[in-house]
Amino acid sequence: MGENIATRNQLQFHNSPAFDVSLDVQGGSKIVDEDGRLIRTGTLWTASSHIITAVIGSGVLSLTWAIAQLGWIAGPVVMVMFSFITYYTSTLLVSCYRDPVTGKRSCTYSDAVRSHLGKVQVKMCGFIQQLNLFGTTIGYTVTAAISMVAIKRSTCFHNSGGKDPCLTSSNPYMLAFGISEIILSQIPNFDKLSWLSIVAAFMSFTYSGIGLALGIAKVAENGKIKGSMSGMSIGVVTPAQKMWRTFQALGDIAFAFSYSIILIEIQDTVKSPPCETKTMKKATQLSLAVTSIFYILCGCMGYAAFGDLAPGNLLTDKGLSSPFWLIDIANAAIVIHLVGAYQVFAQPIFALVEKTAAKFFPDSQFITKDIKITIPRLGSYNLNLFSLVWRTLFVILTTVISMILPFFNNVVGFLGALGYWPLTVYFPVEMYIAQKKIPKWSMRWICLEILSFCVLAIALCAAGGSVTGVVHDLKVYRPFKTSN
Repeated sequence: MGENIATRNQLQFHNSPAFDVSLDVQGGSKIVDEDGRLIRTGTLWTASSHIITAVIGSGVLSLTWAIAQLGWIAGPVVMVMFSFITYYTSTLLVSCYRDPVTGKRSCTYSDAVRSHLGKVQVKMCGFIQQLNLFGTTIGYTVTAAISMVAIKRSTCFHNSGGKDPCLTSSNPYMLAFGISEIILSQIPNFDKLSWLSIVAAFMSFTYSGIGLALGIAKVAENGKIKGSMSGMSIGVVTPAQKMWRTFQALGDIAFAFSYSIILIEIQDTVKSPPCETKTMKKATQLSLAVTSIFYILCGCMGYAAFGDLAPGNLLTDKGLSSPFWLIDIANAAIVIHLVGAYQVFAQPIFALVEKTAAKFFPDSQFITKDIKITIPRLGSYNLNLFSLVWRTLFVILTTVISMILPFFNNVVGFLGALGYWPLTVYFPVEMYIAQKKIPKWSMRWICLEILSFCVLAIALCAAGGSVTGVVHDLKVYRPFKTSN
């Protein structure tokens, strides 16, 4: 009864044809790999869909606003810079998937840090990773609710001819999103999320494509390209506001490229041969190339359409509003995408808590015992009461916090600042240095450390800008109130 609960969960759907994992051991088919865990079936395409699902999220909606703070020169340059930094450090990270001494696979990001940097660093990494994953689920809940409210208000405005102010609270929509996540959180692990990630990735292209197309149409309607070389000008905002907004924009862009937090977990679903590292480098290259092009096009076309007064959220915050039915489709796609993305980011938290609980309480029937439930035409499902209760409480907690702090841009910026440097840059760089035994003060070591330090400085500035924004919002916001 004290087995690894994550391992047990990986096996619990093997009798279900709905999840395509039915394998006959007696017939010679393998259901476990060399580590005694369910055999991995992930490919370049499933890994890419997971990455795209994680990358193209709420971050794309704030890029127009971010470029408006930076201007035509710095905006695109910063986006390209973050894209290259993310790709480079991601290749370092996937190279550290296996233990440098034993060759054992790392199931999680923390396992990789433990293998390369030791127990002290892994504690810091685990805390930052779980905090960032937790924060991201809150950000996704806020964003999904905002999009659902936008659909409601769009329909209301259309039906009333613009006469009704259409005051709408986001709280019921956050509750609806939370209920859907309680149900989906019973999916056991990443191996069972491929179908959800593929759907979510398709939704990403849908709303990004609509935003891009409508941005182009808006520019054509205006008959000119708006914006300036330096972004939001002094006079419209104070010098202090310009500085903090610029810092917050850096955090928004960093958040848009933050996915390394779950890269090792994604890599652990990839089958071998070929080598997992080769597959993941190709998946990273493909995914970042696609998402970066979308990001730059969406951000720049939105800025060209709205100029320095670009909205905080391209599809909801006084941004694109017609044709209303197409905007509704885009916002619906955002909601569907975030339903899947929430699970992609929540699963590592679920796995950690359940694994830890099974380790400390191996004889607890509540934690380790499964209840077999037969589902007609789908096979059987092993219900674990601890997983059911714990995952439900987690979703409830993130939903309540989202209802208290529904600040889109500032939450996005803070999450980007919080997680980008340590998880996307610092730990991959330090692990790579340890793995390759790069001599201290060598040219390569100096270049890697300079990269890490520069991104740290950017992250600190971004965090300052976002915190300042949250403080400003809290001065005027009243929780659980209807907003316009």
